[in-house]
Amino acid sequence: MLPTAAGAALNGRRRRVLLSSVSSDAHTWNLVFLQLLLEEMGHDVTNLGACVPDEMLIQECAALRPDLVVISTVNGHGHVDGKRLIGKVRAQPETRHTPVVIGGKLGITGGTQATASHELVTAGFDAVFQDGADPAALGRFMDTLEAAPKALELGPGVPKPGQDVLKPGPDVLEPAS
Repeated sequence: MLPTAAGAALNGRRRRVLLSSVSSDAHTWNLVFLQLLLEEMGHDVTNLGACVPDEMLIQECAALRPDLVVISTVNGHGHVDGKRLIGKVRAQPETRHTPVVIGGKLGITGGTQATASHELVTAGFDAVFQDGADPAALGRFMDTLEAAPKALELGPGVPKPGQDVLKPGPDVLEPAS
């Protein structure tokens, strides 16, 4: 069962979400679906659209300071483009601690999903949702995020939001504790 807008409003878990594809992905139906899903869950969504250059996504992330960035890909280049993107996101002080997840078709050859997922988490994504993941898995991940601490407000010893809170499963791969 998916979380509802009413549930998000009642438990104070309304989030600001920045939604985008990787720079090489021109598909839009996945972004529309995710925007509607996230809004139905009660979250505020800024959808940057398809083929968003890495630098534009980083600028928007720094300006909007979202609670979560969701990257969706269906063209099979999510693994390559995602690794490049997350490296740039984590290199910037303004975006370094922003929770970022990626999901969809990560590769173009069979059998690469698990390896690609592991490499993307190692590169800096907070979670990876493999192609065919249950849409409710994103809502469950969002439930684990702290109530909107921002990178510049984090003190010494404060873990970044979402860090080491979920166990790996069929829908999501998380960093190990």
